[in-house]
Amino acid sequence: MKTLVIVIHSDMDNSVVNKRWVEELQQYPEKYTIHHLHAQYPDEKIDVKREQQLVEAHDKIIFQFPFYWFNCPPFFKKWLDEALTYGWAYGSTSGYRMQGKKVALGISAGIREEDYRPSGRYKYTMQQLTAPFEVTFDYVKADYKSFYTYYGVEHKPSSAEIDQSAKEYLQFIDAI
Repeated sequence: MKTLVIVIHSDMDNSVVNKRWVEELQQYPEKYTIHHLHAQYPDEKIDVKREQQLVEAHDKIIFQFPFYWFNCPPFFKKWLDEALTYGWAYGSTSGYRMQGKKVALGISAGIREEDYRPSGRYKYTMQQLTAPFEVTFDYVKADYKSFYTYYGVEHKPSSAEIDQSAKEYLQFIDAI
């Protein structure tokens, strides 16, 4: 079964890393369903049933987004709030529709990796900062598989570095 990659990026035209990752994913349409949340819902009015059906139709779900202000884009949070409904994602009569589905994050971060350490500039690791996602997906009984992060986007990475990250990102997804 295909992997659903939900891309949450408000400005894909000017993206560097996320755009390149999508280009790499598009080379394998038999493996990946790419779902651009902002393109699908430019008014941010989410069709909850459609989103739930997409999730149900896939065994692996990757949420791909830029990490800024040490968090996810607000539209991703809105998606979580609206799509993970009581009676579908959780609750005694829900059937836990995400149960057992492998879920992971694909994150592009502007800041360098060494700044995301207890001894670094921002004191917290990416693992610590993404813990709420792990808890959320554990709560709905999904099989959370962590994240892939490309660090240092704001430090003008070379095309070769970005190309390499795209290959590593797909390897990460395929290994889940």
